[in-house]
Amino acid sequence: MSTQPPTYTFKDFVSDQEVRWCPGCGDYVILRAMQKALPMMGKRREDFVFISGIGCSSRFPYYMETYGFHTIHGRAPAIATGVKLSNPALSVWVMTGDGDGLAIGGNHMIHVIRRNVDLNVVLFNNKIYGLTKGQFSPTSDLGQKTKSSPYGNTQPPFNFGELTIGSAGQFYARIPDNNPNDMADIFVAAENHKGTSVVEILQNCVIFNDGAYDSYTDKTVREDMLLYLKHGEKMIFGKEKNKGIRFNGRALEAVTIGENGITEDDILVHDAHDSNPSMHFMLTQMDNPLPVGVIRSVETPTYEERMATQAESIKNRSKYKSIDDLLFSGETYSV
Repeated sequence: MSTQPPTYTFKDFVSDQEVRWCPGCGDYVILRAMQKALPMMGKRREDFVFISGIGCSSRFPYYMETYGFHTIHGRAPAIATGVKLSNPALSVWVMTGDGDGLAIGGNHMIHVIRRNVDLNVVLFNNKIYGLTKGQFSPTSDLGQKTKSSPYGNTQPPFNFGELTIGSAGQFYARIPDNNPNDMADIFVAAENHKGTSVVEILQNCVIFNDGAYDSYTDKTVREDMLLYLKHGEKMIFGKEKNKGIRFNGRALEAVTIGENGITEDDILVHDAHDSNPSMHFMLTQMDNPLPVGVIRSVETPTYEERMATQAESIKNRSKYKSIDDLLFSGETYSV
């Protein structure tokens, strides 16, 4: 009997449920990119589990022809951890949003990243509460007018890249929702990474925060405003491919090749595998251009591996090798 998984297409991962997102929502692109990516992962369909909390993003498990669990607000990472630890062979995906994952679920989020459980987190960041009709979220911009901040949001937003790396995250990527091909490739890279993989989708909410990322993703500016990172390649961008990133001794800065004596040799090469997170952290802080792609991908021992190593060490040192050894150790008596 063959042990190879069947050959799938994206249609094999499309459920029979009606997709209930607003027309034009970026979630449709994310859904199709995931359905396109799963056949490239070399796993059986029954080995995938999608777990979500509450919000528009959290409808995701209904639309995937896989196992899934629509859980409670903010708690998807905790439940996903239990699923992964109980069956480590599963490919476990947490589908969440900026409200679900960074507000009520913020504590669970930072700790699943810190522990480095071998699962994947996909956070849809539209800078707004969509399902509850347009209140500001933990990633809403300062001054952003919403249903709950009619005079402008006064709370500084989370930078999810900073938060991930600050929580000892070993894999962080971000991608706009209008780039399904690169998004699918990033999902595959996240699955291949051993440990917690975090993917942030810059997602548009056409109803309550339309155009949230237009300053980066509009076709008239995106080549100059987005820096697509590839491991081992120079950080070059721009319509003419004549702009790049260099380190000026204190910070990263965008420069134009050919001006002020700057040559291509001055442009940094992206090293996603550098164990020192300093450069990756600085990349998450840039906004002109905005780095996208896999920013950090470093493998360290996972939570499961550390627990197994500890258990094996304790077992080898213990004089008790079974429950009987323990029960009949020391003084005993018969009744």
